[in-house]
Amino acid sequence: MPEVIFPGPEGRLEGRFNPGPRPRAPVAMILHPHPQSGGTMNNRIVQAMYQTFVRRGFATLRFNFRGVGKSQGVFDNGIGELSDAASALDWVQSIHPEAQTTWIAGYSFGAWIGMQLLMRRPEIKGFISVAPPANMYDFTFLAPCPSSGIIIQGEADEVVTPGAVQKLVDKLRTQRHITIHHDTIPQANHFFADEMPQLMQSVDGYLDMRLNQ
Repeated sequence: MPEVIFPGPEGRLEGRFNPGPRPRAPVAMILHPHPQSGGTMNNRIVQAMYQTFVRRGFATLRFNFRGVGKSQGVFDNGIGELSDAASALDWVQSIHPEAQTTWIAGYSFGAWIGMQLLMRRPEIKGFISVAPPANMYDFTFLAPCPSSGIIIQGEADEVVTPGAVQKLVDKLRTQRHITIHHDTIPQANHFFADEMPQLMQSVDGYLDMRLNQ
């Protein structure tokens, strides 16, 4: 998986990019957890989601937010990180301008950034949010949420309270024209320490359903 460096709002950003197998390949971008809690693009959940999109023939990018790894800049409480994500998506789309569809996936802090990007980019047709931190950050910007997706939560998550995520799901489900799937993984903590197979089964099952429609 080739290392890439591309321009971001605060200097260069470092990523790993797997080009699509054909010019009109769909695009996917995966966003990592909180930079100040050790989150990087090499997080195992980020890597697993990256690999599943690559296997499905997507032009797939994961990258380090500002101040992480070789990415320039300093942590900016989500504001700058959202700009980083927008620049990263611009970069992928410059390589695959004819992409038929775009997906965004994120884990924890990355899920929060991904959902914000969703609001700004109408070309994003699907999302995967793993453990979105609904008890730590305001998600009221999802009004209305523009596309369908899946929210996956560990039942024993000690960082993101399952109740807060359930409230978010219930709120999004009141909207018309989109469908929000919600999977809860029994016994899983915030890091899906022993439940990676179940997590990826949920991700892959959802992608199978959406991409075969």
